[in-house]
Amino acid sequence: MARAPLLQISDIALTFGGDPVFADLSLVIQPGDRVALVGRNGSGKSTLMKVMAGLVLPDSGTRVASPGVQVGYMEQDPTMEGFATLGEYASSGLPPEEAYKVDMVAEGLKFDPDGAVATASGGERRRAALAKLMAEAPELMLLDEPTNHLDIEAIAWLENELKQTRAAFVLISHDRAFLRALTRATLWIDRGAVRRAEQGFDAFEEWRDKIWEDEDQQRHKLNRKIKAEARWAVEGISARRTRNQGRLRALQDLRAEKAGQIRRQGTAAMAFDGGSTSGRKVVECFGLSKSFDGKSIVQGLDLTVQRGDRIAFVGPNGVGKTTLIKMLLGQVEPDAGQVKLGTKLDIAVFDQTRAALNPDMTLWENLASDPELGVSGKSDQIMVRGTPKHVVGYLKEFLFDEAQARAPVRSLSGGEKARLLLARLMARESNLLVLDEPTNDLDIETLDLLQDILGDYDGTVLLVSHDRDFLDRVATTTIAMEGNGQAVVYPGGWTDYRDQRGGDFTESATATKPLAKKDKPAEKKTSGGLSFTEKHRLDALPGVIATLTAEIGKLEELLADPALFTDNPVKFAKATDALIARQMQLSDAEDEWLALEEKAAG
Repeated sequence: MARAPLLQISDIALTFGGDPVFADLSLVIQPGDRVALVGRNGSGKSTLMKVMAGLVLPDSGTRVASPGVQVGYMEQDPTMEGFATLGEYASSGLPPEEAYKVDMVAEGLKFDPDGAVATASGGERRRAALAKLMAEAPELMLLDEPTNHLDIEAIAWLENELKQTRAAFVLISHDRAFLRALTRATLWIDRGAVRRAEQGFDAFEEWRDKIWEDEDQQRHKLNRKIKAEARWAVEGISARRTRNQGRLRALQDLRAEKAGQIRRQGTAAMAFDGGSTSGRKVVECFGLSKSFDGKSIVQGLDLTVQRGDRIAFVGPNGVGKTTLIKMLLGQVEPDAGQVKLGTKLDIAVFDQTRAALNPDMTLWENLASDPELGVSGKSDQIMVRGTPKHVVGYLKEFLFDEAQARAPVRSLSGGEKARLLLARLMARESNLLVLDEPTNDLDIETLDLLQDILGDYDGTVLLVSHDRDFLDRVATTTIAMEGNGQAVVYPGGWTDYRDQRGGDFTESATATKPLAKKDKPAEKKTSGGLSFTEKHRLDALPGVIATLTAEIGKLEELLADPALFTDNPVKFAKATDALIARQMQLSDAEDEWLALEEKAAG
């Protein structure tokens, strides 16, 4: 006997501000469904999810949940008025004897139930909202970007929990790996219509591209037919006194059909300009150490960042990834060690907190009031990589319409805010990009475009992200911050790091663990008068050179496989980039050892 659907939406129509969001929309969620809800930023994904949750009422149509079915919705901006702690909020829907479930979920999601609501960050609030939903375990879970503000360990925990749940769920996420692992059906919002495929996200892009290809063919056929009929209408005038009025009406209908077609939204005109070329060495640090409140962020780090590197920093939330980047940029003083910045650096920073955007100002004002871009809030021009452009015209390049230009930033979706911040960032020249969680809330198409332009970017990229797929696509080197001050470098992205950890590659030459006290070499007296840092570096360099040589040997062995390029071109490209980088680092290390040895010899 077929089970009743959990949720049914029929003939929904919804209009905001005169613009239709949905018309004649119908969908059904069945028991056990695991559905990816995808679409461009601003297409209405979050709005549809709120309609499904009963939080937004449509202008017409019906929403019916089966009797006894609990539908749970993870709020992105939860209201916590009346609750002193995050745990009180998260357990508010549970009977007292089941409040322990929040503590269990909190451990997996890494948030403190005793944390005060008044001082909680946006990320902590969202984790509490997710914990509330997971602890309540409704029959249908509606999850809107649940991985935002989670580190990779917490994402893995959530992924495992959702794999085991018997509940149905609908999932909005930018995280490809998360979607691929969990979904078995896909709802795609495109130009106000919702299509469903009984395949998970892994098949989505092929399905979408096939639909677009069919549309293009139909549009081409329609255009050819209109041209043929229009030629008949003109040429037939001289051949006869009266024209076939039915055929003319059919031509008018064809033109109306073409006019009624909704064109696909294009891609944003995103580009980074490398500007002037930086020096070959972008950042060097020796013996870098930092602690806060007795907690070690990093100990004894030696690192060289070369021009063109794409370095990803991974590790649990709170381990100090952003702090380490700020130390490398000279914005935070280390407790010990030395940082040397390269020459001719033009640094641009994408801040995960979106602090550069004023939510009460319009999009126009946010672009036109940036002193770094040389414009005031009243200007209608913005300098885009040295070329003046009209503010509205520039916003249109990033898929914002003229009406949005005068709207406050707070009215934008999370993905639209990220796109606006990228527009600000891309207006200036740079040769060192610092991207702190740039993927949060971006749609799949924009992520693809961002990945492509980072691949073509002439400068250097320092990246913090918990998006495993994005790390694999962009990073050539991964620095794993594993706690207790340990920072270890691995060639490649996230999957390479995971495979190499404890495997083929051990500790990198460019990020070394501090020696234990019993292993520290005795300090040598030299006639050349080396400083303490130089003596430490001279002692460490033979090991650095040996490790680099071993890594080069491993990479050469990997690249010697003639089938690698054909079977796995992405891995081949990453291994090639890593080999070139290691060879350059080896040359630099040998030159440095020779210079220090000569200085020590007097």
